[in-house]
Amino acid sequence: MTVITIARIESFPVAPRWLFVRIETTDGLVGWGEASLEGYADVVRAAVDQFADYLVGRDPGLIEDHWQVLTKSQFYRGGPVLASAVAGVDQALWDLKGKRLGVPVHDLLGGAVRDRVRAYGWVGGDDPAEVADHISAQLEVGLTAVKMNASGRMGRGASAAEIAGVVARVESAREVLGPERDVAVDLHGRFTLATARRLAPLLEPLHPLFIEEPVVPENSHVIGRMVEATTAPIATGERLYSRQEFLPVLQAGIAIAQPDLSHAGGISEVRRIAALAETFDAVIAPHCPLGPLALASCLQVAFATPNYLIQEQSIGIHYNQGAEVLDYVLDTQPLKFVAGNFERLTGPGLGIEIDESAVRQAASRWTRWQNPIWRHADGSVAEW
Repeated sequence: MTVITIARIESFPVAPRWLFVRIETTDGLVGWGEASLEGYADVVRAAVDQFADYLVGRDPGLIEDHWQVLTKSQFYRGGPVLASAVAGVDQALWDLKGKRLGVPVHDLLGGAVRDRVRAYGWVGGDDPAEVADHISAQLEVGLTAVKMNASGRMGRGASAAEIAGVVARVESAREVLGPERDVAVDLHGRFTLATARRLAPLLEPLHPLFIEEPVVPENSHVIGRMVEATTAPIATGERLYSRQEFLPVLQAGIAIAQPDLSHAGGISEVRRIAALAETFDAVIAPHCPLGPLALASCLQVAFATPNYLIQEQSIGIHYNQGAEVLDYVLDTQPLKFVAGNFERLTGPGLGIEIDESAVRQAASRWTRWQNPIWRHADGSVAEW
């Protein structure tokens, strides 16, 4: 009997800022994952290469054992770079497993608990009129929920005008959306705790779906004070990378956990984060302004996870410069919006087919992406 092992692991940095992982077995089957860590694709790629030293020649079906080795066998571990590299490998191994068995990954996670998953889109706009226009465009493609940044650069002590500007933009969003649709407000870690606590009660009459990342992740120890300051649901987690990092914010009372399937250890770990959140009566809404493999991985978890609220996605958003989510898939139908939802994926593995030629061509044109560096009026560094 022929033993099937991992024959080759490749990674491809592609526009706009993503990193795809390809794992091929000795019988020619290929699985894909996404290890995107925005701004650090080349660094994560080096970690994937180091993981390949261990994985090549081993059984691709031992997903959990490989996850344990990659996350725990070395003395120095954890953090966004290694967790993202693990995530890409983990997704690709689940993709392989599903393809070999001819079933979608959610079948391997216990089977579907829903038929569709609600989606939301990100909208920009620095003034109320722009916000209204951007939201209208999202509604035209069928979405029923959007997320917007509360502000651009925010001073350490926000002025009355800055606070009023945030409220005006969210009011504009609510006016366009009406009471039947939803708006989430992302503070993006740009606010101090004091400013976020001042702002949140002013947003409550506008019924935000959630207020996201009111403090930077390294200040998660104070997020409980934010929870206490408002009745609006508090969400965080795109910059948390494990169950252990989610535990204190769940204990502090956040309502919505937002792990990223390409940052937080992949499908395997996010399933565990979801189960942990459920014990705190919290739901998950995974972060995903990324590529098609990250999105498909999110959806596979969504279809098998009871406490799943909504799915972020970046199809058509303005900051995808140089490539679009659907540019890398052969058949776009599985990722088509249907009445503001993604329908249950039925194809094997992650449920999408990657255009390998397009990926290899894009990787040959790769240029490194970096987020902008912002500064306050006094010249000091500001949160982006």
